[in-house]
Amino acid sequence: MPPPPASMSCTVGLSASHGDGISPIDPAKLHAGMEAGCHVEEPVIVRRLTLRQGEASETLALDPPATMACDLAASLARWAQTGLQPLAKGHFSQRVTRLRVGGGHECRRRNRSKAGPLSEHATGRALDIFSFVLQGAERPEAASEARGAATSDDGGKTITISVERPAGPRQLAFIEAVRQSACGAFMTVLGPGSDAAHANHLHLDIQARRSNASRFCQ
Repeated sequence: MPPPPASMSCTVGLSASHGDGISPIDPAKLHAGMEAGCHVEEPVIVRRLTLRQGEASETLALDPPATMACDLAASLARWAQTGLQPLAKGHFSQRVTRLRVGGGHECRRRNRSKAGPLSEHATGRALDIFSFVLQGAERPEAASEARGAATSDDGGKTITISVERPAGPRQLAFIEAVRQSACGAFMTVLGPGSDAAHANHLHLDIQARRSNASRFCQ
């Protein structure tokens, strides 16, 4: 078989590693009517990621599905598998089954200003996470603490942990650990306390910096 076109190599590799919940998007249709700076390199829509742990696998859904650059999707998948899921299992003996997200690709300026530089969302290289949905509780104290958070209608089998309002010290410690983990996986991480625009979510992006070792984490 001939190799895939260079313009699609990331999507092909990502789908092979993380399942059929990742689909390419026609760049011409995506960019129609947008200003030139709002260009997404190899755009994909991510509905879910298949994360493999040895011979086992588990699914992490994005709610709603998010449009982003393929290289951001690859960074998200690596972090979810090596950072996010181990933290969830360590803090709650659970796995994250769903990320409630917003602000994938969106042609706009930083903090929705009318002027100034374009946001990384404009290039599809940023994602906002508002909450984490976990399932499979084993620790009684984890289930007990979840009563202070929004839960699904399944008898308390899931816990929804809000970035803005974690319920109790265990959830707060989890959010802080997730935030620190993300700081190693992404170039920029912003969240509650950084500024008013990021008071209710974690902003993750892969904005290029002078050095690959440089990070902006608040």
